[in-house]
Amino acid sequence: MQKIATYLDQDHRRCDDQYAMAESDVILRHWADAGSHFGAFLNLFERHLEKEERVLFPRLDQALGNGYGPTVVMRAEHRQMRGMLAEMKTAITQQDSDAFFDQADTLRILMRQHNLKEEGILYPQADFVLAQQADAVVSSMASLDQPEESAA
Repeated sequence: MQKIATYLDQDHRRCDDQYAMAESDVILRHWADAGSHFGAFLNLFERHLEKEERVLFPRLDQALGNGYGPTVVMRAEHRQMRGMLAEMKTAITQQDSDAFFDQADTLRILMRQHNLKEEGILYPQADFVLAQQADAVVSSMASLDQPEESAA
């Protein structure tokens, strides 16, 4: 049985690695590479958020018997991060490293706190309350990584 926490922790690392490349490109003012790496990061990050919002959170809410628990806070932080990332994408397009890092500094703090809550509290809680369905949860999340087949 695969642990939900392990799967999502690895997803966090992949996102962090891709983001680090984009940030390095902005520091070096390699704007084309920054746009490419940041775009790849945004795709990974959005898929990660979808895994949580479409698969994990609904099952966790159901298992806990409410929709007002810890997932509400996580969803709110996801919205906040999405807004900041949109501004950072615009800053790369405008080749404005100051605007990028104005958001990046705040994002870094928010993401660190967010990931600590997920990795230290939410994911272990999910492993405990969803233990009987962990393989199905991980499989459902992994299916979001697969390219969608075009309708014939």
